[in-house]
Amino acid sequence: MTDPIDEDETSAPRRALSNAKVLGFIARFWLRRKGLFFAGVGLTLAAICFDLALPWASGRLIDTITKGPSAIDAAWGAWAAFVGVYLGFSLIRNLAMRFWIPLAARNMEEMTNEGYARVQAFSSDWHADSFAGATVRKLTRAMWGYDSVTDAVTIWLAPSLIVLVGLSVMLLLRQPLAGIVALVVVAAYITVNLVVTTRYVRPANLKSNALDSKIGASLADAVTSNPTVKSFGAEARESARVAEVTAAWREAVMVTWHKFTNVWLGQNLLLVLLQGGLTAAMIHAWARGTATPGDVAFAITAFMLMSGYLRNMGENIRMLQKGLDDTEDLAAWEGLAPQIADAPGAPDFVRGPGAIAFEDVTFRYKSAGAPLYDHFSLKIAPGERVALVGPTGSGKSTFVKLVQRLHDLQGGRIVIDGQDVAQVTQGSLRRAIAVVPQDPALFHRTLRENIAYGRPDASDEEIVSAARKARAHEFILRLPQGYDTLVGERGIKLSGGERQRVAIARAFLTDAPILVMDEATSSLDVETEGQVQEAAEALMAGRTTIVIAHRLSTVRGADRILVFQNGRVVEEGRHGELKAAGGVYARLNAVSEGVG
Repeated sequence: MTDPIDEDETSAPRRALSNAKVLGFIARFWLRRKGLFFAGVGLTLAAICFDLALPWASGRLIDTITKGPSAIDAAWGAWAAFVGVYLGFSLIRNLAMRFWIPLAARNMEEMTNEGYARVQAFSSDWHADSFAGATVRKLTRAMWGYDSVTDAVTIWLAPSLIVLVGLSVMLLLRQPLAGIVALVVVAAYITVNLVVTTRYVRPANLKSNALDSKIGASLADAVTSNPTVKSFGAEARESARVAEVTAAWREAVMVTWHKFTNVWLGQNLLLVLLQGGLTAAMIHAWARGTATPGDVAFAITAFMLMSGYLRNMGENIRMLQKGLDDTEDLAAWEGLAPQIADAPGAPDFVRGPGAIAFEDVTFRYKSAGAPLYDHFSLKIAPGERVALVGPTGSGKSTFVKLVQRLHDLQGGRIVIDGQDVAQVTQGSLRRAIAVVPQDPALFHRTLRENIAYGRPDASDEEIVSAARKARAHEFILRLPQGYDTLVGERGIKLSGGERQRVAIARAFLTDAPILVMDEATSSLDVETEGQVQEAAEALMAGRTTIVIAHRLSTVRGADRILVFQNGRVVEEGRHGELKAAGGVYARLNAVSEGVG
């Protein structure tokens, strides 16, 4: 597995892919729509043929005119050919764009969608190691990077190369010295651009791209944490923090842009060499009587075409390199296998009564030296209500994450209703487990959509019924737009208790056989807590329920309490039994009651 790039680094990303690999990644999108791609290529080549004919038509027109008024009919014919060549180029080039546009739009759409799906498939650890804002920035930047690369390669660079080589060969056949000058300068121009751009400009561009991603990460981190920023009066401090990042980006991007400008200067010096060399060769040939005025016109027209294409080539080599760098992260993700993968041909999880068994489980977090669970075994009966208590870091939350298969084991297996969780599809497994977290994170969507998130096809009647059971219907109706109210990012427009009740309503509607309650009433006021506790009791009825308890007063009705310590269950039993035993639970309970 490749480690994610450290967004705090100000140096170029580690293990950047080669240009060839990134270009291959993009080319695979071109070939998804072979009809559009090859039609665009064919029409572009046809347009190039007309462009190559322009110096010939120009030279023919001049040679005809120099014959005097007696050749007026031939002159008008040469004029018609001259105009027709350019008209043909313009029309065919425009027609080619009609194929390139849908190809680009559809591929950019698919690239973004597939990149997002791949990111979604990465493990919780990957997301914990990555800034969300930076990930978003990389996805959107890659989309436009694809567009830059496609335009550079298919619309500009490849046609430019054909035209430049073609004109050089035509000059060589017409006036060998001029052709040699053209071929040497064109070869030098292309070589210098490729070498200088990849070796001189690219490292600086990768560094500025990394800092561009860091800007997105810093902005997203501060904006999503705005309530915390305001509660500490830290607006100025956060603005200064973002300003430090943008200042670092400014310094890096100025280096990149200066390097591009230096390359541009070198390109123009080579164009001056081409201009001087071609015109000098043609004057020399004319002075010796081996070149006609038409030959001179041919050379001048060829230079005008070549200089335009060479300028475009220089710009597009830079655009190509920037586009490749912008797409590099997404191309690298394609080669990064999901850290938690479905087994080949894995069937969907079949819902049952909710029996859970940990069988000789060994699990270690990647950053930990020793396993948290070492040959751990435990069974939970269908419909049993089990509470997990213990100090922070004892393994309570990890237990639930492993049931959901948010991490893979180093040994043993977890079986639910006779099915190894590692052998069924992750999505179907998680849909059979409803989670009511301590701090529910809602989407910035309507209350209706948030409640129905686990069952998007639920009817309005089912949504309202779930909200009633969760004691949420009443406060929802008091809102100006009722169930169509947008709740804000992460549900910020709602109080903690309201968010909790929406999460409980979502769990009701999901109707999963296994329920996880992570201190679901801890955010509620005393009056509301009683109501929601009743709703929670109704939700737990008939379901296998795992309650992660921080306040021990909430677990007294559990069928079994498991006391965790360092990844082991050191005590288990009912509240009264454990309290009377005078062990770890009794001490925790005494502290809890003292705090209360």
